[in-house]
Amino acid sequence: MNIFYRPKYKSEASQFIDQLKSKDPALEAKQRQGRDLLWDKDVNRSDWSEYRAAQVEQKSYVYQTASK
Repeated sequence: MNIFYRPKYKSEASQFIDQLKSKDPALEAKQRQGRDLLWDKDVNRSDWSEYRAAQVEQKSYVYQTASK
């Protein structure tokens, strides 16, 4: 036996997630589908460069109003 051996611990959150996945085997596929819908998008590089070029440079201290 290894002196650094620790009993196999699973947090309550991990146990809860495992229970959810066992109750609904399609849960992971649904998560991936939702992620694809919201996050995994192809980036149009030319549009992105135009967006960056059109940005106005921010002042060093944004809350300062024009001095009189």
